[in-house]
Amino acid sequence: MRLASVLTPLNDENLRLAAQCGVTDIVERYPGSELVDVLRVKAHVEKFGLRLAAIEGYVPMENLIYGRDEAACSTELAAMKALIRHLGEAGVPILCYNFMPGTDWVRTRLDAPERGGATVTEFNLAEAERAISLSDDTPEIAEDEIDAETLWANLEQFLAELLPAAEEAGVDLAMHPDDPPLPSFRGKARIMNSVENFERLITLSDSPRNGICFCQGNFAAMGADIPDAITRLGPRIRYVHFRDVTGTAEHFQETFHDNGPTDMPAAIRAYRAAGFDGPIRPDHVPQFAGEPGEPGYTMQGRLFAFGYIRALLQVTEN
Repeated sequence: MRLASVLTPLNDENLRLAAQCGVTDIVERYPGSELVDVLRVKAHVEKFGLRLAAIEGYVPMENLIYGRDEAACSTELAAMKALIRHLGEAGVPILCYNFMPGTDWVRTRLDAPERGGATVTEFNLAEAERAISLSDDTPEIAEDEIDAETLWANLEQFLAELLPAAEEAGVDLAMHPDDPPLPSFRGKARIMNSVENFERLITLSDSPRNGICFCQGNFAAMGADIPDAITRLGPRIRYVHFRDVTGTAEHFQETFHDNGPTDMPAAIRAYRAAGFDGPIRPDHVPQFAGEPGEPGYTMQGRLFAFGYIRALLQVTEN
């Protein structure tokens, strides 16, 4: 397995720190529509001896999720195919995406208490009317309603269009779970919210490029047994978000990696047994007391996570 990370901001200082901590792979949000945008990020990362391993977040596909009018979907299909082609040309092996209509991940609180005065993000469905998206780049939650079977049909069409491009480019598509993994949210169904539905995703196409981003926190919120879920989905896991939560899909909060309910060493052993050797990164880390920055993505909590994950990787090598 390769220790990976998102860095916010993606600047020289954070890249240098990540390299010093043993990170080998970097994940970046959608960099833009041109090949030069991907190559610019790749060159920046490689200056520090690191590899650009994946693009995830804010990819142009909202109309495709909804199955909106033909012109809008054609425009997004062209953009997605171009992105996949650019990743292949740049040697970036993974495109991580999700199929949540109307929004990205959502929380209702940004400062829930964790150990020693650190704070974490929290979701409480009872307070969801006041839910906010954590990024200014995330569009407002759309009012359009959509049911589960329509989403499944749109996903099948999405994969039928994009997997041939992914196969040609040598790029894995890695589906991220719904966050929170609810059956619906604000009138819109969600379908990537159970191990069984990820198994259904796999049946939509036998292409090896039809992969999974195994986000542990979301699978934990689903109530899944993490090692068992890894075993069941292992052949299609291409990328891991290594994190933990306490609670349920309706009400949960993030934890330190060593302070949640999941048996983290058992999870690493399950990845090894499944033959997973791709990028594994911390996600939604605690924010240390007094540290400024975007909740869930600050650097001090990430440094703690790097050391914890490296220790688990070393202790489970044999």
